[in-house]
Amino acid sequence: MIKRKPFIALLLSGITGALILACSSSEPSGNNTASNPNSTPNTVENSKVIPLGVVLAQTSNAALLGEEQVIGAKIAEQYFNQQGGVNGTPIKLAFQDGGGDEQSAINAFNTLINQQKVVGILGPSLSQQAFAADPIAERAKVPVLGPSNTAKGVPQIGDYIARVSAPVAVVAPNAVKAALKINPDIKKVAVFYAQNDAFSKSETETFQQTVKDLNLDLLTVQKFQTTDTDFQNQATAAINLNPDLIIISGLAADGGNLIKQLRQLGYQGLIIGGNGLNTSNIFSVCQKECDGVIIAQAYSPEIDNPINKTFRETYAAQNKKEPPQFTAQAFAGVQVFVDALKAVDQKNKLDGLSLEQLREQLNQAILSGKYETVLGNISFTPEGEVVQEKFYVAQIKMDETGKNGKFSYLK
Repeated sequence: MIKRKPFIALLLSGITGALILACSSSEPSGNNTASNPNSTPNTVENSKVIPLGVVLAQTSNAALLGEEQVIGAKIAEQYFNQQGGVNGTPIKLAFQDGGGDEQSAINAFNTLINQQKVVGILGPSLSQQAFAADPIAERAKVPVLGPSNTAKGVPQIGDYIARVSAPVAVVAPNAVKAALKINPDIKKVAVFYAQNDAFSKSETETFQQTVKDLNLDLLTVQKFQTTDTDFQNQATAAINLNPDLIIISGLAADGGNLIKQLRQLGYQGLIIGGNGLNTSNIFSVCQKECDGVIIAQAYSPEIDNPINKTFRETYAAQNKKEPPQFTAQAFAGVQVFVDALKAVDQKNKLDGLSLEQLREQLNQAILSGKYETVLGNISFTPEGEVVQEKFYVAQIKMDETGKNGKFSYLK
């Protein structure tokens, strides 16, 4: 059954003419207004800009991936405004730090919806945060696009919730199949996962089912916390069982330290990292021990279309390396909002809509659109699930110093 309901046009409700942006800058901020009652955002009255909220992890152990997402969103803001914004009206990204916990994401959503009056929200960084914060946007009827929320059940949170990040059940099995191509003799597998993270719990279920489907022997399942730094007990227990392959679902900081300790304890087999480890910021964590780690990808810099070529060149010029998946997904999320806003504006001029009308029509446009993005061609199911054509697998290659690395895409 399709969960989306037809939209009913509303009467103007106080917001006519130009949209109001209740933020003074698009620069990311580590201070959530909602958590600081003495802080009041500046209001730019009658400015011809379209406010779009962005909730990403700029602090906490999730910042290693959130930093990459912020870069992607900012590149998108600059690029699409240079292209004319939304039929001549620029977008303005209102950043809020989502941190790595549920309450920070909730505070950020409340600030953007109730104080900054955004038309939609890109975020949050973590699936666990999405399950806590997305219902707030759903109740307020504010469209949300998850840039990296791949856990099972995210689009089902509500009618206004969608994601540009493909579900883990689609992406993760590709890494196991790639490992078997590298070493067809793999038989025994050990699995590790962060038990306090909703995404990691969802991802490990997929990995474990894939192991069973491929008739491999699941030796052990070891649990840890995303806040852990010492994995000696779990790593030793797994290594003593002589696995041919180890699979890790966690975040970059904990996952990187786990990889490092596995290697230091003598494990020499293949390692698969889940989506939470899919960032070049992990290189500084596990350093030379990152070498050889396999990670499935929803993005490749080699995607052959004009917008990815421009995105790749822009990112490389600024950062002297290839763009990673999280940056690309954040860019794609902003693009979907911009393209959908253009579609709304072509039917009903934005400055003639109330904020409630605009949010409602924007949500409908997001779901009905088709987009050529840096991720390739994507669209959405009526439930808000992304439909993406191609996926990839990469293997980390570190240089001789153990400080610099890259994702080498496997054929």
